[in-house]
Parts: sequence; structure tokens; C-alpha cells
Amino acid sequence: MILTQLPTAFQQARPIIETIEAAGYEAYFVGGGVRDTILGKPLHDVDIATSAFPAEVKGLFKRTVDTGIEHGTVMILDHGTGYETTTFRTESGYQDYRRPDKVTFVRSLKEDLKRRDFTINALAMRANGEVIDLFDGLADLKAGVLRAVGVAEDRFHEDALRMMRAVRFASQLDFTIEPQTQQAITDNAALLTKIAVERTRVEWEKLLMGQQPQRGLQALLDTKLYRYMPQMADQQAMLQRLIDLPAWQLPTIESTWTLLAWLMDLPDQAAIRHLLKAWKTSNDLIDHVSAAWLVVSALKQRGQLTPSELFSAGAAAMKTANTVANLLGFGQPQAELTAAYAALPIQDKHELAINGGDLLRQQLTTPGPQMGQILAQLLHAVVIGQVKNESADLLDLARMIADTKND
Repeated sequence: MILTQLPTAFQQARPIIETIEAAGYEAYFVGGGVRDTILGKPLHDVDIATSAFPAEVKGLFKRTVDTGIEHGTVMILDHGTGYETTTFRTESGYQDYRRPDKVTFVRSLKEDLKRRDFTINALAMRANGEVIDLFDGLADLKAGVLRAVGVAEDRFHEDALRMMRAVRFASQLDFTIEPQTQQAITDNAALLTKIAVERTRVEWEKLLMGQQPQRGLQALLDTKLYRYMPQMADQQAMLQRLIDLPAWQLPTIESTWTLLAWLMDLPDQAAIRHLLKAWKTSNDLIDHVSAAWLVVSALKQRGQLTPSELFSAGAAAMKTANTVANLLGFGQPQAELTAAYAALPIQDKHELAINGGDLLRQQLTTPGPQMGQILAQLLHAVVIGQVKNESADLLDLARMIADTKND
């Protein structure tokens, strides 16, 4: 196969390959970029593999960075763009099921490609668009099949994360996993515990945001791989509920975690935080999902939101929650919620017309918890329309509150 219409990113990188070839070495585009170009999908990365050893690559270009020199990777800088260029290599001795104990640089493209995970990712392409297919990856692309290169068990022992990549690709590409490859995942699923949670989480989130998440989720169930994911060992029923939902695609990471938290029937925000901390997500995501979960609960119970609930959630979490609620069948028209949020007297606590300093100057309180309590009451009163967000009106209400507390 020769691809005649190469993406611009490949065309711009052609001089890199041509320079390496002119010096007598082999060089190819490799990896997901080649796969996605054949599938007609957007190109995200340009990776180059070469028979030139790292020192030889560095000798051919003026500007390089040793981004992964121990594994043969050199970043070539060209007109403001960096191209990761990696020497053909073999690997051996994966004692931790994640990283090779030994990397050996070789001159053979076949030896380099045979260590890759799946046949659809073991394609190489010359600068002129000619695709080199040594493991029938083109046939598997055409058939929509995920197949390990060589012996599947060997590939998963080299890097156990490849099992998660398999179910993720099933979702992202809407591919089926070839039976022997799927059986190897089932047989080795427990090895996933050897992988850092952060790496597993990346694949999990990509699965949930794929074009056909049900396919990836079904593979996750069939292989029992889910049992070795954080907080998921007893979540077979929840995963089945996800699969049984009408065809869905969620737009953000926050919405996927909000949906999961809801379907897991978590009792409160503390449980949500426990789940997300186990997955080592960011504090910002934890706060967002916790706020969105409360909104989903309110929509489920009453079908609408109070001004306080809208204010507490914020625009972003409110949109996340309504997206999830609509998927579950009890959401509201987004335009209506957006309009209700826009109609709030204020959208942020910093918009309150007075602050703690104003209360101190009026001798209405002293620094400490009481000041915070008064400001919280004032904020609530403004949000629900009980008082205008004007300093004189707020100070009058603050005096009433302070007098009540002092009685």
C-alpha cells in the first residue's frame, strides 16, 4: 500500500527521514500516526524509527535533545517542531511487567516492529507513503481486529498496560479483540496490579470517551480485567449498567467520572473523594465531580435546581451534571439551566459587595469562625434574592445576624 495523500505533519517531517536516508541509514514513520492515517483519523503524533544509533542521529542534525537516550530516543528540533526519533531496538527481561531490563540497539526494522503491542501498531511507512506491513496489520485494520504481535502472553508480560490498551482501542476504534489475544488478557489480568494507577487511569478514561465505549467495557467484563482496577473489583453490575445504556459518548473526563460515581450508587461526597483519590485524579477533578454529583442527585429527586444549588455547583459542574442526567433520562434542557444560572444575582462569592474587612470596620464581628458564618449567611441571602447585593443592605442584614448571635 502507498498512501498518496499524506497529512501535513508527515509532509513537514519528510526532510528528517530524507536526511537520515541520505546518510545511508533506514528511517520510517511508525506507530499510531501511520495507523490513524490509514483509518482516515486525525494525526496526533509523528514518530520516527531508524537504523541509525543515537550518536549517529545526533551527528546528522544541528539541534537535538536526549529525551530518552537510554532507550534510543532523540528529539530532533526542526523549525520549531520536535520529532522523536528512536533507534531500532530489542528488549528483554521485563521483571516488573512494565520496563525492559535490557535494551539493545539493532539495525533491523523487523526486530524493532516485532516488539510492538498490536499488529495495527506495527506498521511502518516510508517518506513516500509506502506502508511496510510485516505482521498483517493492514488486514487486521480492514477487518477491525485487535491482534497481538506474535505471542500475546509475551506482549502482556513485557508491559501489562497493553491489556488496558487493548480494551481502550476496542472502544476508541470500535474494533473487536481477536480470541487468542482476549484469552491472554483473561489469563494475565492480575498483572495489571503491577502497573502504576496513573497509567491505568489514562487508558480507562480514553476507553470511556471512545467512539464505542460499550465495546471496550464488554471486553473489560469478559476478560475480568476490571477486577484489578482501583475500587472496581465488585463493580460488575455497574459496568453492565454502563453497557446497557443507550449508545452514548461523553464529552469530558469530568462527565465520565460523574456518570461512574452515580452508577456506583456511592452514598455521599466522601465516598466520591475516596474513589477518585484511589485513581489518583487531580483535586480539581475531585471537586468538580463532587459538585456535579450533588446536582445529578437534585435533578433526579426534583427535576429542577434551586438558586443555591446552581450557585454552589457553578456553571461547569452544572453543565457536566445535566449532561449525565440527560443520558440517564432525567436531565433538563441545557439552555434553561444556563439561563437560570445567568440570572443569579452573583455567580461567584468574590462578587459579594462586602467582605470581612467591612464587617471588622463596623465592629460587627471579630476575626474567626463567626466572621465566616456571617459572610456565608449574607452570600446565601443574596443568591436566593432575600437581599440585594449592595453594601448598605448587606451591612444592615449583618447587624441583624450579629445581634442574633450575641443574644
